[in-house]
This record gives sequence, C-alpha cells and structure tokens, in this order.
Amino acid sequence: MICGFDYGTSNCAMGVKSQDAVQLLAVDGDQCFMPSALYTLGRELICEQVGLAMTEGPQRDDFIKTRRGPLQLAQRARRELDLGPASEDTDAVMQVGQQAFAHYFADPEEGYFVKSPKSYLGASGLRPEFVHFFEDIVTAMMQTVKQRAELSLGQTLTHTVIGRPVNFQGVNAEHSNRQALDILSIAAKRSGFQSVEFLYEPIAAGLSFERHLTGNQTVLVVDIGGGTSDCAMVRMGPDHRDRDDRSADFLGHTGERIGGNDLDITLAGRQLMPLFGMNASLKSGKPMPTKTFLDAVCTNDVGALSRFSSLETTLHLQQLQRDCLQPELISRLLHLQTNKQNQQLVRCAESAKIALSDTDSTRVALDFVEAGLDTQVSRSGLENAIQRPLQRISELMAEAVAQAGVQPDQVFITGGSARSPIIRQAVARTLGDIPLLDGDHFGSVVSGLTEWAQRIYR
Repeated sequence: MICGFDYGTSNCAMGVKSQDAVQLLAVDGDQCFMPSALYTLGRELICEQVGLAMTEGPQRDDFIKTRRGPLQLAQRARRELDLGPASEDTDAVMQVGQQAFAHYFADPEEGYFVKSPKSYLGASGLRPEFVHFFEDIVTAMMQTVKQRAELSLGQTLTHTVIGRPVNFQGVNAEHSNRQALDILSIAAKRSGFQSVEFLYEPIAAGLSFERHLTGNQTVLVVDIGGGTSDCAMVRMGPDHRDRDDRSADFLGHTGERIGGNDLDITLAGRQLMPLFGMNASLKSGKPMPTKTFLDAVCTNDVGALSRFSSLETTLHLQQLQRDCLQPELISRLLHLQTNKQNQQLVRCAESAKIALSDTDSTRVALDFVEAGLDTQVSRSGLENAIQRPLQRISELMAEAVAQAGVQPDQVFITGGSARSPIIRQAVARTLGDIPLLDGDHFGSVVSGLTEWAQRIYR
C-alpha cells in the first residue's frame, strides 16, 4: 500500500489515502505523531535491533555481513548489561517516541538517548562509522513507525514518499543533502519499503493547502520545522493541482538548518543558562567563558554534545567552580553534566516556547536539577533571545520572493513553531500586508506527502 512519511526533526507521522481523504495512522499509542526520539540501554544494541527487525532475505544477509563489528560489540554489551537472548527482550532494550522520553527522564544517566537525529544526517565530516551509526538509528525508528502504522491500518506499506528540507545543512549543501538522502533511502529500504521517493517539505505542505483553493494564486509557503525552515513560492489552484509535473509551478525556494530546535536552544542559552553560572563573576574579575554553557544546550550539534560530556569539560567546570564568586551555580552545571540532563533542560525551553504562544509569561520548573529551582520566562524575553535565528528566517522568506520575481497573493505558514505570535509578526514585517493563512501546523506536510505518493505511484 502507498503512504506518505514525514520523518521529521521533531515528530514522525504516516498517512494513507482513504475514500479520497488523507488518513493519519496511529504511530505512538493512539497518537498520529511520534516524537523523534530513541532510547536504548546501550548504543551498541541499536545495530542488533535493526537486524532483528529486518525481513529474512539477501538485504538482511548483506546487513549482517557488513555490520559484523558492531554486532559483535552488541553481544559484548549484552553480557556486560546481563541481558538475555536478543530475540526475547526487544521492547526492554530499545524504545522510541514518548516511551523514549519517559525512560530518559526516569534514568538519564543510564542508557543512550538521542532526540531529533534528522538534525545530524547532513553533518559535515562524518566518518563512515558514524554514517553507518546514523543509518542504524534512523532505520530503528523507521522500522518501529512502519510496524505501528501497519498494525493500526491492517495492511502492509510498500511504497512511500518521504519529506526532505531544501537543505539539510547550510555548509557544503550539495554533499550534505546527498549524504542525508542516502541515509534516509537506506533506512527506508531496510525498513521494508520497496519504493522510496522524496519531496521538498514546503512543497508538500503547499499541496495540502492547495486542495482548498478555488482560484489560481501565487503562494509563499513557509514551513518552520523542528530542524529547518523552508520557503517555496508556488503557483497553485485549479489549473495547476492535477499536473504530475509541477516543476514549472515552483518559482523559488530557500531553506536552511534553522528551525524550532534552534529557537529552543537559543532560549535555553539566554534564559536558563544564567541559572547555571553563565553570567556569574569570576574572582579574577575576568568575564565568565561561555563556550561550555552553550555546548550544554546545543543538542543538535554532535561536536558540542561530545565536548560537554567529556572529562576535559568536567575538569574545566571544577576549576570554574573554584574560580567563581557563586560556585553553587557551577555546581548545578556539573550536576547537569554528570546526570546527562542537558536534553531535558532544552526540552523545558521548548515547553516554555510553546506556552508563550498563548500567554505572556510562563514558569519553567527545573526541579530535576535542584529542588525548588525555577524561573519566569516572558514572551518579550523569548523574542529577545531568538532575534538572530528569527532574522535569518525572515531573510529566507525575502530570498524566495526575490527568486520568484513576483509578490505572493497569500502566505501559507505551517510547522510546529508557526503558532508563535513572534513568528507571525516577523512574517508581517518582512512581507507587509499580505494575507497570512494557517494550515495544520503538524499535519500539513504528511498530508501533502500522502497526496503526492498517491499521484506518482497510482
């Protein structure tokens, strides 16, 4: 059966066409959106879980042959963790989605947790072993999403269209895109899809919106996702939507790795890191070095995560604690590092960002670090914190319009962060008095992918 697959930075979703309407499938309990997160007792076990879930045949045989080293490490990890046979404890060894967050929050210092792996797929300079590792992470998540979707549907999913950003990374974009798409293609095939195609996410969101247009228009689609912001200028309407080749309708598109995660990270850095000593005074009178504080919250950067968890950083923080006039603040950061709670901290910033879409101020509780620790974050504080990424998002919109050479008749805005009044004000400042319409902030992309999959595979 044919499906659309939004393997997103923040959430994953699958849709099928049912009685001329898009039906989103349950992929996380009874929910149609699954957080893009994975937790396992040991990172070495991910490769093993992928092999166990693959269908018997030449592809699985080749996988086992080429992953002999990681599979041996998995056996060693099993012995060290005192685990039983691999086939007996799959659910206990690895979780994805809400269950992954639940296990991480309950015991963050144990196991291996990764959130938003899509953010890393286009990273420059990845050695082959890290590319293979990300293939395994993505495959493990895709296998689970596909199995859950098939269970709720009662049919096997064989053909899919997967959404992709315009650019996975801003640096060396061509190589980055090729690397990321290769990882996603390999993962989809290992998950059991016979055919895999890709479609730009802003275009997919626009296709969903286009179904409701009664006249022809030029529309600027602004998709602010978890990992990227993408803009597309598209001719839409009754004269365009039934064409199989829409290339002539796409007048311009831009995209960059700036999304909701970056807003969360920036908010955490500006509003939460002062509680951990970032702006504290040193006994020497010199300014506090900030790199380690920023590494703590930069959860979409492999290098930053590695630096923050290193022994070198531990020693550096212990020295800062001795040099700081408020050593108790640095103690909090050491606690955060020791207990691997930096992902949890950024999650708190994300929750605050979401709350500030509906209120002018919200309380952020950080009891997991220290009893009674909290702070208030205001909408104006959020706006001040995210000025730099917000400015770049505005520039992407202007660049897409400039490429097209015409002004849009309407702006269609989608993506998880699009609900924020701050984002909407930035759109108005950039584009002026042009009608701004909302879609399903989370479902527009998967709906469009499903429509396109039905069209190209029918």
